[in-house]
Amino acid sequence: MNGQRGDDLDDDFVPDELVATSGEEDNGPGDDISGLLSADEDAEEAEVYIKEKSMTEKKRKRREKEKERKIKKRKLAETVEVTEPLSVAAQPAHKLADYVSSMQVKAFPAMSEIELSDVLIPEASIVDTAIWTGSRTLDNLVEFIIEVLPTLHTRLSQRSKVAGAPTLLFIAGAALRVADATRVLKDKRLRREKGADVAKLFARHFKLEEHVSYLKRSKIGSAVGTPGRIGKLLCETDALLVSQLTHIILDISYRDTKKRSLLDIPETRDEVFRTVLGAPNVLKGIQEGKIQLVFF
Repeated sequence: MNGQRGDDLDDDFVPDELVATSGEEDNGPGDDISGLLSADEDAEEAEVYIKEKSMTEKKRKRREKEKERKIKKRKLAETVEVTEPLSVAAQPAHKLADYVSSMQVKAFPAMSEIELSDVLIPEASIVDTAIWTGSRTLDNLVEFIIEVLPTLHTRLSQRSKVAGAPTLLFIAGAALRVADATRVLKDKRLRREKGADVAKLFARHFKLEEHVSYLKRSKIGSAVGTPGRIGKLLCETDALLVSQLTHIILDISYRDTKKRSLLDIPETRDEVFRTVLGAPNVLKGIQEGKIQLVFF
């Protein structure tokens, strides 16, 4: 049989399309696998994106809920603060006198009525502060003194002439409270430019001898301290003098974490009445009307 050569094909020969294109389209399985892998990667990326978006949305909602919770908590706290009963300190002087008497009975349980009458604090020596309608917090202490105790305000702006002889004793129940009150009483609105220094007196970190030495060389206008340390200085040393003393402020509106005031705690109550208000020179000044007792 004679083979046909290319030149022998008919002039009008047309190649079969399937045959002609089969070589061009058949590039093997590689392209199909690549396409599948690419599709899988896109799907994975989409899934990761969706998960990340979901987590971000959850975090955002969690932050919003936490913010709402804090707002509700703050509003609740404000409501509780507003609805709390008025401080004992806000009562008129005659009721405060009864309150002081009841506290003295607790501080001196072994005393008879006659003995208690000897340490009685007269109503006339208790300042009526009922005109003050604001809250009794350290944030308002300066305004309280300016508005309710104008005589004390005037004296605090003057420089003391005698070392260790303050015009004000501020009695607080704990060292941290003493430190906070000391900062407040250094306010320029009270001391102005010529006002005397403010002594910070508590046992933590300070020995009694250190305070004695400080008071004997320092002219102070105010002394802020715990009843324990103030009482020791008044009763056991000659460093803290009462010759210039006109006011004693008891910080009884402040309450500790157990909701106890200065006079609710047996230890501090006893120290207040036995060694501060009960110090002979102090008690004498109170009963003679030279020293006024202020409940804040």
